[in-house]
Parts: sequence; structure tokens; C-alpha cells
Amino acid sequence: MSAPLPALSLSLQFADPRHRAVLSRHRVIRALRHALAAPGEFTVRLVDEEEGRALNQSYRQKDYATNVLTFDYAAEPVVVADLVLCAPVVEREAAELGVDLLEHYTHLLVHGALHAQGWDHETGEADAEAMEAEETAILAGLGLPDPYRHRAKG
Repeated sequence: MSAPLPALSLSLQFADPRHRAVLSRHRVIRALRHALAAPGEFTVRLVDEEEGRALNQSYRQKDYATNVLTFDYAAEPVVVADLVLCAPVVEREAAELGVDLLEHYTHLLVHGALHAQGWDHETGEADAEAMEAEETAILAGLGLPDPYRHRAKG
């Protein structure tokens, strides 16, 4: 028998309502709980391209909207974080990758939750490979395929 999933408190906000029907509260909770190693308190906010770009510019000095931004506040004893997902970017990426929209959202929720727990893919190739492997394992546990299967092999 596997260990119970960590408790999670969730505020789910739709500043951009276009994917409200796709991204149910239940599905967000399921994805986050599978990605957490400790209890969590998360706000997940779906935004439009304008808000996504403004946040990425303000906090990362990058002048474009990105798929997910993680604002982590505490990792112990409770993971406390805000995840901001830019609905138009997520939708565009899913179409480009040829994956289901919910599948892509689930991957990005897991990705953001790992960032909130200290995982970082921008600190070196070994860290990126470790984070990708963890994401792939979590998604497999959710019955989803490897999110990096579409990446060109070099």
C-alpha cells in the first residue's frame, strides 16, 4: 500500500476563464497532491497573455508571457506557493506539441509544484535531467505519458 497523498489547500482563480471547463478543481488538486512531498497551500491562477507577460517582465525581466510562473514562499513544513498559468500560451503549446490540453496543464502544474519545492532545471544539465525524470515519474503515476517524448533527439 502506498503512502497517503499530502493534504492540500487550494485557491483556484480564473482571470482568463477560457479553460475553466478543462481545468476542474478536482484535476488541479490531483496533479498537485501527486507532485507534493509535504502538505501544501497553493493558489493557481489562470491569466491572459497581457497579465502573464507583465508578471514575467516584473519578476524575471523577460518580456514575454511564459506558460507557468512559480512564486514559492515556503517549502517546510508546508509548501506555500502561487502558480500562474498563462492560458493562451498553454493552449498554443499543447497544439504545437499535439498533446491534449488537460495533459499539458497537468504537466505544468507538476512542473510548478516541483519548482515550489526547490527543484530547478536552470541550474545545470544534471538538475534539468533530474527534474524531468521526476516530472515523468509523477505523470506516469497519474496515467500520463512522458511530457518530453516530443523533444527532438539529438
